[in-house]
Amino acid sequence: MTTRVGSKVRTRITVVEQGQHKRRDDHLATEEPLEIRLQAGGETQTVAVTMRTPGHDFELAAGFLHNEGVVGERALISGITYCVDADIDADQRYNIVNVGLRLPCLPALTSLERHFYTTSACGVCGKASLEAIEMRGCPVLPAGPQIDPLLLAALPQQMRVAQGLFDVTGGLHAAGLFDVKGTLLCLREDVGRHNAVDKLIGWALMQDKLPLHDCILLVSGRASYEILQKSTVAGAPVVCAVSAPSHLAVEVARRFGVTLVGFLRGERFNIYAGEARIKWNTQ
Repeated sequence: MTTRVGSKVRTRITVVEQGQHKRRDDHLATEEPLEIRLQAGGETQTVAVTMRTPGHDFELAAGFLHNEGVVGERALISGITYCVDADIDADQRYNIVNVGLRLPCLPALTSLERHFYTTSACGVCGKASLEAIEMRGCPVLPAGPQIDPLLLAALPQQMRVAQGLFDVTGGLHAAGLFDVKGTLLCLREDVGRHNAVDKLIGWALMQDKLPLHDCILLVSGRASYEILQKSTVAGAPVVCAVSAPSHLAVEVARRFGVTLVGFLRGERFNIYAGEARIKWNTQ
């Protein structure tokens, strides 16, 4: 038996330890589909379906659309709502988000020709390429800021302390946004690390904080191409991961001037690109 409560589900499990077993309640991270629809000029079109953890759905939609080049600035969004159409089952209305655009008609969605079906595990399906980012017109990021390596080392613990849902379920990724002094500005959790980043960037978009030129982005898992694509579009100069980057993530970082840090654990980490932003103690 399971009982859903927002972003977590209570279920009955059997725990086995040293050959003995007992029954107890446990919590799982909720995973449900979110359909993202665009509305403009009296038209409505579905552009994506993603498996996500419910919560901060409007930020997820806004961040996804920004990262895919559909929405360049907050002013283009006239409103974001859940779907309450009469023909939609009541239990599914909070799994559909309508994003209204201040446009006379729906935009040409060439960046979405793959017709996305995203999963919590792999992110957006489709062929990834550096040219796709270059075609978006993303510039090489400007120099700076200068970051103390000890400041970077302290970030994972700050993020871990703020992961309230992870404490309950043990099954969520996180993305944290910090300023250059190491202050946590925003944290988002999701079963998918790509969704967590979309939620974070969606928050920044709706708060008029883009581009993220004076921020550090930290993800709880590995650094993939999709993570670097999203952070580069958002203008984040420093991206850190507690696990490994992929080779294409490293190529993106080097091509667009991003400082990419991997295996950020304790006081040790690897720098894969952009070492010039790390402020070494020369004494």
